[in-house]
Amino acid sequence: MKVLSHSRLVLGSFLSAVLLAVSVISGPLLADTKDVNIVIAKQVYTVNPEQTTVEAFAVSGGMIVATGSAQDLKAKYPTALITDHSEHTIVPGLIDAHGHFISLGQGEMRAELMGTVSKEDILSRLIAFEATLPKGQWLLGRGWDQNDWPTIELPTKADLDAAFPDRPVFLRRVDGHAAWANSAAMTVADRDLNGDWQVDGGDIVRDDKGEATGVFVDNAIGLVENKIPAPSVAEDREALSRSQNFMARVGLTGTHDAGTSLKVFKALQDMKAKGELNVRIYAMADGNADMFNYLCENGAVIDPDAMLTARSVKLYSDGALGSRGAALLAPYSDDPGNVGLLIETEEVLTQHAVRAAGCGLQVNIHAIGDRGNRNTINAIAAASKVENDLGRHRNEHSQVIDKSDFARFKALGIIASVQPTHATSDMYWAEDRVGAERIKGAYAWQTMAKMGIPLALGSDFPVERPHPIEGFYAAVTRQDSKAWPENGWYPAEALSREQALHGFTLGAAYAAFQEDQLGSIEVGKAADFTVFDQDIMQVPHNKILDTQIKATYVAGKAIFQQ
Repeated sequence: MKVLSHSRLVLGSFLSAVLLAVSVISGPLLADTKDVNIVIAKQVYTVNPEQTTVEAFAVSGGMIVATGSAQDLKAKYPTALITDHSEHTIVPGLIDAHGHFISLGQGEMRAELMGTVSKEDILSRLIAFEATLPKGQWLLGRGWDQNDWPTIELPTKADLDAAFPDRPVFLRRVDGHAAWANSAAMTVADRDLNGDWQVDGGDIVRDDKGEATGVFVDNAIGLVENKIPAPSVAEDREALSRSQNFMARVGLTGTHDAGTSLKVFKALQDMKAKGELNVRIYAMADGNADMFNYLCENGAVIDPDAMLTARSVKLYSDGALGSRGAALLAPYSDDPGNVGLLIETEEVLTQHAVRAAGCGLQVNIHAIGDRGNRNTINAIAAASKVENDLGRHRNEHSQVIDKSDFARFKALGIIASVQPTHATSDMYWAEDRVGAERIKGAYAWQTMAKMGIPLALGSDFPVERPHPIEGFYAAVTRQDSKAWPENGWYPAEALSREQALHGFTLGAAYAAFQEDQLGSIEVGKAADFTVFDQDIMQVPHNKILDTQIKATYVAGKAIFQQ
């Protein structure tokens, strides 16, 4: 019944939008058309099924007030300003439905290890970065991936100790679900890391003598990371500013922040109050921090102008596939006896989900392995029974799913929040992890789309690069930048260009309860749009990654242009 009521809500919202469009277009002219800006493009893809493409649209007060041909709009608003993108293509403002907002900016302030191909490569970058640090400061970085090295094995503290005998070094793996530390960093832990004890939902990697090697997986990461001095308020603000500038450059007008702390949310509120927040943030409260309690005690923060909203909580079911922390129903195909890790037991996960639903919050759960996904579905099923449940709960990643569980996604109205570039990053080794049969239920976007499961697309930045063009390309080709494999990796699961664009726009907006305000170029919605130098809906697949961002607009204001 709740799923049906959500459908009625969506239908009612759609009809309201249609009526609003009719009333604005057929109503009287604005009193002063000098306040109108007509935006003209070679092609505008509206993501509005009633009018899929237009030539131009009119903006006033940050809102879209009319759409149609340039000639008709110029006649309707004779003194309007003209923004000429007649050589370019425009789409609704792109939304990354799963990112880590402050981490993006922090990455620019730490050692960048993405794309490194060996431990020697990493050490070279770390030594160069250390030269910029004051004495005694921790050397932090992120992005290493042992799957890209000549010898695919986890690193050790010894690899770092020779170069950094005294300075603490702590490096998050590319997926964020493992970390690599040197001996100086490991000394800050509250207890001896050697032995045979473990952390629930985590793994202290040890050698055959029981000595900690320097790699920590999932819940074990905090043994060291929690002792790192917290960033100052000024450092947080710098990171947030860098994040929004980066987003604007790659064409993003907003993101769903997958794990917002109360400290960061307060900083974002201050930025918004001062007019310094330029991109839209849909904040998911960190389920293990004080933001969750804050929302339960004070209620959801629903921003009328959709710049900064907090009405959801981010929980974790399991770990990641790359570090073999994703929880599986049967052992890893390339690691017999290992079934991965549960960050939370199903019982505890369900308790958190039920509490969140009772607080009037959307439940968004990280799930990678088929067991992690099943536990997530079970937790959401329990949350959906809470009186006055908000619904539209989300499975963040929806990565490896047992074929018997897809129907439950649909029945419960679960939104699949997926990241296309995860598939093209993992495709070189993912089948080794889960085998030829389980891989058929992995990264299965088209299977879900055909079943009517809503899709919201993102990148999981900084795990992947935040460039939505790369996500769009991965979604429609299932190939890497060198067009490998020739016909795409399990190509039947690729999305059409229309589906991919919808996932980065209206699909993402729907996943944040913002489809009446954002996600398409329609009358009555915010004038958020992204301008490309070429038509991504028409160019050959091998040309998509050549696309350049010409401008990014939020509420009719250019936050980036070149």
